[in-house]
Amino acid sequence: MRKTIYIIMCGALLSSCNIYRNYRRPENLPTDSLYRASEDIIIEDSLTLGDIPWQEMFRDTLLQNLISCGLENNTDMLVALLQVNEAKAQLKAAKLSFLPSVTLSPQGTLTSTDGSKTVKTYELPAQASWEIDLFGSLRNAKKSTQASLLEQKAYQQAVRSELIATIANDYYSLLMLDEQIEISQATLNVWKEQVRTMELRLKIGEETENAVTQDRANLYELEATHNDLLRQQRKAENTLCTLLGMTSHTVIRSNLAKQTLPKIINIGIPLKLLSKRPDVIQAEMTLANAYYTTNQARSAFYPNLTLTGNAEWTNSLGQTVTNPGGWILSTIASLTQPIFNKGKLIANLRVSKDEEQIAQLNYKQTLLDAGQEVNDALYAAKSAQRSLDSHQKQCKELERTIQTSKALYRTGNATYLELLTAQQSLLSARVNVLSDKFTQLQSIINLYNALGGGSE
Repeated sequence: MRKTIYIIMCGALLSSCNIYRNYRRPENLPTDSLYRASEDIIIEDSLTLGDIPWQEMFRDTLLQNLISCGLENNTDMLVALLQVNEAKAQLKAAKLSFLPSVTLSPQGTLTSTDGSKTVKTYELPAQASWEIDLFGSLRNAKKSTQASLLEQKAYQQAVRSELIATIANDYYSLLMLDEQIEISQATLNVWKEQVRTMELRLKIGEETENAVTQDRANLYELEATHNDLLRQQRKAENTLCTLLGMTSHTVIRSNLAKQTLPKIINIGIPLKLLSKRPDVIQAEMTLANAYYTTNQARSAFYPNLTLTGNAEWTNSLGQTVTNPGGWILSTIASLTQPIFNKGKLIANLRVSKDEEQIAQLNYKQTLLDAGQEVNDALYAAKSAQRSLDSHQKQCKELERTIQTSKALYRTGNATYLELLTAQQSLLSARVNVLSDKFTQLQSIINLYNALGGGSE
């Protein structure tokens, strides 16, 4: 009866200090208010934008080839995979720590006294040691290693998602630069024609020298800007090649007009970020790791039971002449209870508790940052769409202005300079449309990444 009561009391004591209790997610997380309220935001527990595979998200086959190449060759991705393998090996070692360790150390000696016959002796000792996990030290170490493995897997997924989004953004940046260079070249042609017209008007006295030199200065500025765009184009290609783990070369690509992304659909309930977004998972596994480390620090206050067994075969049982052989067997059970350890155990527990609190705060902050990224990307995509609609309307009006200017120029009611000015305004408006479309694409990609898209 006393033994039963003692076992129950020990079990209650151990459970009360969390030594055998599994990690539980904190309850005070701001999951209900991560997304800002809006009439056009769909929040449902169904298929979300982040659930779409990246092959369906990015339909340009050239971009798909680049992403596949990056996933295979990017150095950060390869390092993340190796770190996962390391964590798997550490978890295997933690699981095997529950088994006894066995060592074998054969020995042999030759002995001769005063020139007598040499006596040969040998020993074949084997030792087995087994630590009994009475107070959860090994269990918590294994749980901590499991959390570390999940943390590394989440980090790998975070690297993967970020890599996919970065390749897509860099690809679209390159396409935007191609369009900008084309528009810049068209603008240069218009300005060259305007300068030529101004020089002709100067010869017949219809323009001043000051107006001509001003237009020439503007032309030279446009040439410098065009040259800078060419530099940015080459730099963007080099950056994309480095991201793919390849040497710099010309990137085969499509054009921005052919790029389409899925319309923004359901972004999911905020709670989905806990199980979908890799960096949130990684932060939670860091917290779980700290939780089990604290449990290990608590376990250090309790006794440590180790069973040790020795089995040895020797051809010498203390006789130097007959060399009789035989077995020597021994078993030892040792119980070690820390009493005074210079405050190290208390300090370790205090540090572990503080590290656990830090990990919990970091976990909460990661969740808040994730919510902010979703809100920012969602609003940026919708804002870019509104700006795109306005600038497209502006382009249509300027196209009508050019048609009207051409008709007036043919009838002599407008000058050629007025026609050139209208063309310049249209080209500037097209740059704005191009910028809005790129911003919209970039915002949708950022939203896809913020919702955990691209993970396996």
